[in-house]
Amino acid sequence: MCIRDSPTTLAGALNANGKVFVVNENGVYFTPTATINAHSFAASTLALSNDDFLLDMGCGEGRHSIGAYIETKVNVLGFDISINDLRIAKGRLDDFDTSNIQSLCQFGSADIISLPFADCSLDAVICSEVLEHVDSPQKSIEELIRVLKPGGILALSVPRYLPELICWKLSKEYSKTPGGHVRIFRHNQLKTLGTENGLEYQNFHWAHGLHSPYWWLQCLFWKTREKSYIVKQYHKLLVWDLMKQPLITKILEKFLQPLIGKSLVMYFRKPI
Repeated sequence: MCIRDSPTTLAGALNANGKVFVVNENGVYFTPTATINAHSFAASTLALSNDDFLLDMGCGEGRHSIGAYIETKVNVLGFDISINDLRIAKGRLDDFDTSNIQSLCQFGSADIISLPFADCSLDAVICSEVLEHVDSPQKSIEELIRVLKPGGILALSVPRYLPELICWKLSKEYSKTPGGHVRIFRHNQLKTLGTENGLEYQNFHWAHGLHSPYWWLQCLFWKTREKSYIVKQYHKLLVWDLMKQPLITKILEKFLQPLIGKSLVMYFRKPI
């Protein structure tokens, strides 16, 4: 662990056989030349001991983290293993005027099976579209439960079984891409993963009904997907929906979610 009075900058190669923690409330910066080679690595800009925090584990480019921070004013910690995604997330956050928000939104890097937080220290945890990527969902959920306070909520989302299975059938490359999806969860499998680890099941819903056809098209035209006219046009539809939120796509989304919603979202509570 490294704690300093000035920002920490990683510009070269960091090699270690064990766990590496970098905690610096003044900032932890990664240059484009920075590389990490360690058993596990975690970087944080907060001494996480006070107030209430929401952890977005596997935050990617920050969609849920920034949304929660802007809309609910909750303290948000967005963590991911991808340094590049975290740079993008930080850049997106900087595009917002947050001068009137008293809470915090910070991003850091960590492995999901080795989080730099004390036991029972976080009020809520989001883990969205992550468990289908990891080697061990069991170890991952054990670690998420460890850092969650008693009474806290854990929200998990994974690709829904049928839409995901269609992707696998349409493209062999889809599931073989490095860092891609290595498993498909059925509804009961995700529920059991939570309840058999001591969590109380709350409820579930489906999400992203408009996204399933987009991924099917991507898989169908996998080798030419970046140039495919139909894939590009459907992507424009999704961007239009996200930015403008027209009534027509709201109606379509509500209709399609129970039928082909891309994501299964499930909520659990850690017993008191």
